[in-house]
Amino acid sequence: MDLFVEKYRPKDLNGFVGDNTIRTKIQDYLDTGKLQNLLLFGPAGTGKTSLAKLIVDQLEADHLYINASDERGIDTIRDKIVPFASSIGFNGLKIVILDEADYLTAQAQATLRNVIETFSTSCRFIFTCNYLDRIISPLQSRCVAFGITPPSKKEVGQHILQICESERINFTKEDLGQIIITHYPDIRKILNTVQGSVKGGKLILDSKSLVNTDFENKVVAALKNKAKLNDIRQIIADSGAQQFESLFRCLYDNVEEYTTKVGDAIIVISQYQYEYSFVIDKEICVAAMLNKLLKL
Repeated sequence: MDLFVEKYRPKDLNGFVGDNTIRTKIQDYLDTGKLQNLLLFGPAGTGKTSLAKLIVDQLEADHLYINASDERGIDTIRDKIVPFASSIGFNGLKIVILDEADYLTAQAQATLRNVIETFSTSCRFIFTCNYLDRIISPLQSRCVAFGITPPSKKEVGQHILQICESERINFTKEDLGQIIITHYPDIRKILNTVQGSVKGGKLILDSKSLVNTDFENKVVAALKNKAKLNDIRQIIADSGAQQFESLFRCLYDNVEEYTTKVGDAIIVISQYQYEYSFVIDKEICVAAMLNKLLKL
């Protein structure tokens, strides 16, 4: 059985659910073949990697794909990227896709500056990342940056509806809507949840696959009331959340509600938001942050 996220990955720009302005500009690159180095940034699951792969497929270019969360050091550049960029291509322009480039070490990013310039006549680079500020300025200046704005919930709903109908899945609009509301704007997560919830051709919701979208506010209220750490951990466990990017923002936006030491709290939130991208168990990282915030 094919994964929906791969089976329905867009093959051309008409199938890409996203910003019309970006579609127009990318179409111009495809029509002229004059591709620049690109930096695609935005929230997880909004189509950055799909767009990068779509460009490569449409241009029929030789390409090298690297997930920087797995290969983030200078050895990857020296052993993989440089040999590829310096070799003779069979289809003209060659393209390197560096997915999740915000995981690249600072040394690796600095090295890429020279690589991009050295092979500028024969090779282009497409970087994708969630956090633009983790890409060094010299690297940003060598690329055209596009912020991938999530499509509206209505557009996502129409897209998921078409997929369900194509797969002949029996569903109610209420159940489908609940999945979209819970995981929006992460289209990848929505598709995975839909596929994982199908039993015998019918969409059957499992409460464990749905996150209580109000858990962030409950955490803020618990901090305000000086609740015990175990109680806050239980709130998170009950919510079913596995990703916590939105919690950092909620804690920052409402910082004055639960502490008078605003500056200290912001430093704590910032520290753990940075570390969050590099740890394996996200919940442990969040629990450590909440423990520090409680002690303030």
